Amino acid sequence: MTTPVLSKIVDLAVTRLAFGDVRIAYRDSGATAGADVPVVLVHGMGGDGHTWDRFARALVQVGRRVIIPDLRGHGRSSHTDSYRFDEFGADVLKLCDRLELSTVDLVGHSLGGYAVSCVAQERPELVRRLVIEECPLPLQSGAEELRLTRRFPTVPELWHATSSLARHPRAVLAFDRSMTRTALEQFRKPNPEWWDRLSDITARTLVLRGGPGGMVDPAKLALMRAAIADCTVTAFACGHSIHRDRYRDFAAAVHPFLAA
Repeated sequence: MTTPVLSKIVDLAVTRLAFGDVRIAYRDSGATAGADVPVVLVHGMGGDGHTWDRFARALVQVGRRVIIPDLRGHGRSSHTDSYRFDEFGADVLKLCDRLELSTVDLVGHSLGGYAVSCVAQERPELVRRLVIEECPLPLQSGAEELRLTRRFPTVPELWHATSSLARHPRAVLAFDRSMTRTALEQFRKPNPEWWDRLSDITARTLVLRGGPGGMVDPAKLALMRAAIADCTVTAFACGHSIHRDRYRDFAAAVHPFLAA
């Protein structure tokens, strides 16, 4: 019985919506009778929405509507001249608005985690549950930038952690590599506004942190946890891609959280 459901997720028709000059591609499992709050799954840098197929299948099996976008510059969405982090979040929010979603659960990995955090800051009443998986947390100040420069990922490290040619060749080939250096520059640039707006998040929040090979600074994570009213942190022994490398552990943590 699981094969047709998996096929449904993988083979869903891709829809593209235009937001100005940017076209965002997404797949939508569609609402069902008595369906719970829709779940929006947002991938990390270098991937595409297909990284979520296994988890999406499980969600659909329990009656959830699942919406899976490709971020700008990824998958079947358009390449653009601008890849500011706030724009990734704005695209997700525009998609939710265009689909007339009044309440959503958001799950984001890495860059996708940053995007969904921006949505939860900008529109707190929209987001019921927020899951942030292995999101590299931005710097808070220029002084911190000087202290952490040597500890921050290099371009090759960031690329290695957020892409997998062997597992997702189509995603890697579609990825606009011009954003890699731009993304790293933004991770290195202090972002005090993002930190100031963490307290605007009202959704119950689950932050997933990897172990060796992960990209979440423990000290900054403690500050993030304190800033969000209802925030739980779960640690894993694997690296940056928990939902890929430790799927069962990921699902065991996230399924009950989304179902509560």
